[in-house]
Amino acid sequence: MQDILKIGSYEFTSRLIVGTGKYPSIEVMRAAHEASGAQMVTVAIRRINIDDRSGKTLLDFIDRTKLRVLPNTAGCYSAKDAVLTAQLARELLETDLIKLEVIGDAQTLHPDARGTLEAAEALVNDGFTVLPYVGDDPVVCKQLEELGCAAVMPLAAPIGSGLGVCNPYTIAIIKERANVPVIVDAGVGTASDAAIAMELGVDALLMNTGIAAARDPVLMADAMKHAVIAGREAYRAGRMEKRLYANASSPMRDLIVTKGT
Repeated sequence: MQDILKIGSYEFTSRLIVGTGKYPSIEVMRAAHEASGAQMVTVAIRRINIDDRSGKTLLDFIDRTKLRVLPNTAGCYSAKDAVLTAQLARELLETDLIKLEVIGDAQTLHPDARGTLEAAEALVNDGFTVLPYVGDDPVVCKQLEELGCAAVMPLAAPIGSGLGVCNPYTIAIIKERANVPVIVDAGVGTASDAAIAMELGVDALLMNTGIAAARDPVLMADAMKHAVIAGREAYRAGRMEKRLYANASSPMRDLIVTKGT
């Protein structure tokens, strides 16, 4: 059976969501998207230049036959701005999907929990499929789920830091209590970080800088694809019990002892 990721009314076979920022070129971005195997890509609506003289925007360089666009409200510092940006995204892209970001601090880029909850409630009531970026706070994640969000997106570490999963225990608690997909967003720096996050049982990962800022973004995108698959399969398989002492692969008990030995 296929291992399907369901977010609201949408279904995906890939559990890796990628971004569009920080790539050295549009060509590298497109090649990395292809290598990642992702089926959804996030785009910052406030950073789309609709006044480009060529008449093209970033959206024209995304293969929308393979990638569903997940617009986001990056750059918003209030619930009001986030709601307005989401509504503009719906008009521009004809989608109800929105990655909700309400930033509370310009230096750490940590989300504003109160503003996120306020905006999430307004957007859910307006018919959006809301995926909120939030701190690794089990209480706020549960509140967002109860408001009707289609998923929750706790950070693993600050945006663009590449620190990996800084607090696996809270991520595990969030996943244990959630009845919607848990998508780790922000902080994944390399393939081992991705595998560790997926082994915690989260449903998917969203990453941008970890791929875009690599020395070879296309090769890193391929590595992240395999890491997400490996981490997911390891979680589903169930890891062995940890032991303090050795436990021989071929234990002495029940061995057949031949005569004369």
